[in-house]
Amino acid sequence: MKHPFYAIHTHGLIRVAAATPRASVGDTAANAAATIALARDADAQGVDLIVFPELNLTSYAIDDLHLQTAQQRATLAAIAAVVEASADLRPVLLVGAALVRNGRLYNCALAIAHGRVLGVVPKTFLPNYREFYEKRWFASGAGMTGLTIDLGGEEVPFGTDLIFAAHDLPGFVFHAEICEDYWAPTPPSTAGALAGALICCNLSASNIVIGKARERAMLAAAQSARAVCAYVYSAAGPGESTTEVAWDGQGLIHELGEQLAESKRFATEPELVVADVDCERITQERLRFGTFNDAAVFAGNPETRFRRIGFDHAPVCDDAGLERAIRRFPFVPNDPARRDDDCYEAFNIQVEALSKRLVSANAETIVIGVSGGLDSTHALIVAAKAMDRLGRPRTNILGFTMPGFATGDGTKANAWALMRALGITAEEIDIKPAARRMLEDIGHPFSEGEPVYDITFENVQAGLRTDYLFRLANQRRGIVLGTGDLSEMALGWCTYGVGDQMSHYAVNSGVPKTLIQFLIRWCIRTDQYDAATDAILSTILAQEISPELVPAGADGALQSTESMIGPYALNDFFAHYVIRHGLAPSKIAFLAWHAWRDASVGAWPEDLPADARVAYDLPTIRHWLEKFLFRFFTTSQFKRSAMPNGPKVSAGGALSPRGDWRAPSDGIATAWIEELRSSVPCG
Repeated sequence: MKHPFYAIHTHGLIRVAAATPRASVGDTAANAAATIALARDADAQGVDLIVFPELNLTSYAIDDLHLQTAQQRATLAAIAAVVEASADLRPVLLVGAALVRNGRLYNCALAIAHGRVLGVVPKTFLPNYREFYEKRWFASGAGMTGLTIDLGGEEVPFGTDLIFAAHDLPGFVFHAEICEDYWAPTPPSTAGALAGALICCNLSASNIVIGKARERAMLAAAQSARAVCAYVYSAAGPGESTTEVAWDGQGLIHELGEQLAESKRFATEPELVVADVDCERITQERLRFGTFNDAAVFAGNPETRFRRIGFDHAPVCDDAGLERAIRRFPFVPNDPARRDDDCYEAFNIQVEALSKRLVSANAETIVIGVSGGLDSTHALIVAAKAMDRLGRPRTNILGFTMPGFATGDGTKANAWALMRALGITAEEIDIKPAARRMLEDIGHPFSEGEPVYDITFENVQAGLRTDYLFRLANQRRGIVLGTGDLSEMALGWCTYGVGDQMSHYAVNSGVPKTLIQFLIRWCIRTDQYDAATDAILSTILAQEISPELVPAGADGALQSTESMIGPYALNDFFAHYVIRHGLAPSKIAFLAWHAWRDASVGAWPEDLPADARVAYDLPTIRHWLEKFLFRFFTTSQFKRSAMPNGPKVSAGGALSPRGDWRAPSDGIATAWIEELRSSVPCG
């Protein structure tokens, strides 16, 4: 597909690779051939940047052979061969070689692109302990800035002050360091990132011992998080000398602390591990993370000292797929262990927050409206656990089911069953008489028998329920527990003021709808309650989400929330990338399309029901994203500006005006909607 929407470069994604060629013991011609072969493979896969191991052209474990003239000349010949081959290849190559300059031998990374060497970066930290003897052969690059090196009669930038940036592909800015550099307390890549590099690369030899692979991954993850960057790491593999050590060929690609890809290790064949790193996301993260800028200031603004080496990349804006796993549910990990860890934390955050508020408010009771729906169910089980933790009886939870004109028998029965199973104090207040009186008092057509089910009709019921709850809380020395969730606050799907937007404490306000479903499943799976409670929780999970404010139609169909505002799975996907990352709508649509277009591709959270494993095509995604943008940016902020207290739960963000999100209540969505319409094809 030729539309720019389908190209990764349109959306600030750069395709990177960590290469593990078959090494040799000082056979530079063989090393050059292996490098070129993998570079051609990377070119065929649309890779923009390929990172090779430390000294991959020279060979690493050749000890005193590094100091032989013949070896040094052979290295130069290998470099020349790779430079010549790169002329018709797309990727920029980061290769390793030992180079002589001014009477010293340096362990170097060479950036090669389109038939020329862009620059040479010497290694700063030279290990000289245990099995390492690098100071025997190499000089440190520390302090080597503003210099050049002669390569084949051409003066090439040389020093530790280099970052490389494509003129024609925004975000393609990278830095190179070598092996020990990122084991150091002050990795050079930190300064490179502060100077503007978005992709930090490590050419490593790194022999393997038990546990070292975990250490490398930890360091790569930590550096990508701390330096707010992508990190590409490539370690030497089989073929290097095993006189005293061995090699596993670990390749890693991380972004902002998260691992995107890893090589097999101990592979007998050359390997190329590929991933698309999101440079727009990295940039947006730096904008949000003021400490990153402070660190640059405290470091003396490294960008004033670094040389930015420009090059023309000539990107091809075709559909090259996406080499990156996109979670369909950003708030829910696919991995069962991580999912359960997250659910444990989320649930206990809510319980702890509510417990503290009860004590601080000197409240004897919790007053909650129990509809039999998802949100009130989750708020109620959190309340039950909070009472247990405080050593108070669950009868101090006062649950009220308040049937209206469209309350279904099933949800009402579920509400009663849940309240009984949990052992709380349960009562019923029929709001229909009061609602009829209010509709009559304001002259609403429904009071004259007309089937007019407008927003006034709906909000009279929602408002009365909340009004009753507040007066009950006054009467019974309690606080009203809010049930609305993060998804509803994002969409403005709540009744403002005297309605479900308001409470004394909004315990669900930091939890999106999709996560609530998994939290309830986690409660069942981990026996947080008894069998009777688990049974009714399972029943509630299986029912369709509905506000139950409008009577069923002639066909008996109940009011469906998702048919009006869109699938919560998509809305939560959109919310995550808007709230947490601030990505452009077209980028969000691109990621959603790759995540949701084929139900048979990619991972699903383990306990997601089969009937929820659906696909959405691009027109559907585009349609609901536009609806989301309008609701989020134009119609909903005034409700969020007046929302009650509630705990932040997810790193994905919250919407409290006192916490993560500050926005004008009278804003408009024009810029976002126009960007979506102009950049995303209709089909």
